[in-house]
Amino acid sequence: MSLFSATDVQTSLQEWLIAQRKAQKLSRDRLAEISTVPSSTIKKFETTGQISFRQFLLLWQSVDDLQRLQSLTEVSSIKTDKPMSIEEVLKG
Repeated sequence: MSLFSATDVQTSLQEWLIAQRKAQKLSRDRLAEISTVPSSTIKKFETTGQISFRQFLLLWQSVDDLQRLQSLTEVSSIKTDKPMSIEEVLKG
């Protein structure tokens, strides 16, 4: 069970990418050159959150280590002991 929606996560990733781009002092045009994602697509993502998964990965690897993202899919990082009741959630 998660309190986050897909939209919440999408918005967080959108905001994260904008912050990374700005922290690295990259214009959208420069990020487009580095990532091969068109500048118009970067603008659309930054304003609407809409982008293909492949293009998102291309942007990510241009501003961060793709291994960090890959590590989220490793079996050892996946939690399997999810709470089954509200009591378990409250116990924390």
